[in-house]
Amino acid sequence: MVFGLVTHTIAAERVGQAVRIKTEVAGGRGPLVVRSPVHRDERIRTSSSGLGQFEFMDGTKLAIGWGSSVVIDKFVYDDSRSVKRLTLKAAKGTFRWVSGKSKSSAYEILTPAGTIGVRGTAFDFYVGADGTTAVVLLSGEASFCGPGGCEQLRQRCDCVVAKRNGDVTDVRRVDRNIFRTLGNQRALPFLSGSQELSQGLQRMGTNCGLAAAAAPVTDPNDRRQRRRAPAPQPPERPDKPDKPDKPSRPDKPDRPDKPDRPDTPDRPDKPGKPDRPDKPDKPGKPGKPHGWHGHHGWHGHHGWNGGRDWNGGRDWNGNRGDRGRSGRSGRSGHSGGSR
Repeated sequence: MVFGLVTHTIAAERVGQAVRIKTEVAGGRGPLVVRSPVHRDERIRTSSSGLGQFEFMDGTKLAIGWGSSVVIDKFVYDDSRSVKRLTLKAAKGTFRWVSGKSKSSAYEILTPAGTIGVRGTAFDFYVGADGTTAVVLLSGEASFCGPGGCEQLRQRCDCVVAKRNGDVTDVRRVDRNIFRTLGNQRALPFLSGSQELSQGLQRMGTNCGLAAAAAPVTDPNDRRQRRRAPAPQPPERPDKPDKPDKPSRPDKPDRPDKPDRPDTPDRPDKPGKPDRPDKPDKPGKPGKPHGWHGHHGWHGHHGWNGGRDWNGGRDWNGNRGDRGRSGRSGRSGHSGGSR
């Protein structure tokens, strides 16, 4: 009977206590609350929105994020307020570790893909459902050793990812692509800000550029979160479409240019006045007609007028006819024949 009591006391050895509990966190004996003790070999689980912060007897701090499971596998404590051995077995989930007063060699964290060695260190680590493990260094140094070898993390924000089959990436600075590599936007919530820790664990001097990289996800079964959830806001009314611009009036067509007036034709030169015809020579004064009693009268030997017409070869106006100039001047005249 006494032996059984001693065995139970050893199995329930206290190694630390809860300092912050958010939503649902459970231990081997049921739900945990602030100041609940934790014991060696105890498995601690969190809900899909759960968060638990624990402090071990040597001052080591451990934050356990949502959807996680871890076992305090080994714990060997001595009288100098330090531990000789502290081993955790992380099955899945996301965690933050900050070393306490014990020697670095006393700490060891086991994951499905390998072992994390602690060197006076602060770091975040994530274990996926398939055993894929990621470690992000925040201060100090750390190592990761798996079937494929060991990698040393020495610079702040150094990151390594390992798989069960022994594949291990080279150490490189973490960036937002880590969420795509791990296939989980909820991984590493303490760096992305999806889950907030108390001041002692939250202030690590860096978030390695992952802040706001992943949106926080709440547990739909959490009644307190449902009560605090704000009422849904009505959808915003869509902006009224802008009135279409009035079509601009078409430009008035330009008036056609007035055709050039045709050049006024030059006035034709006035025809010169025709030369006046030369005045005909004045006819000579007709001679006096022969009397009835001249040599050539009625009884002359030229007949009626001495062989001439009535006016001695001239017309009635005194002009000569065609034969006027060929008449015999010696025999014409007033005298008629010879005197």
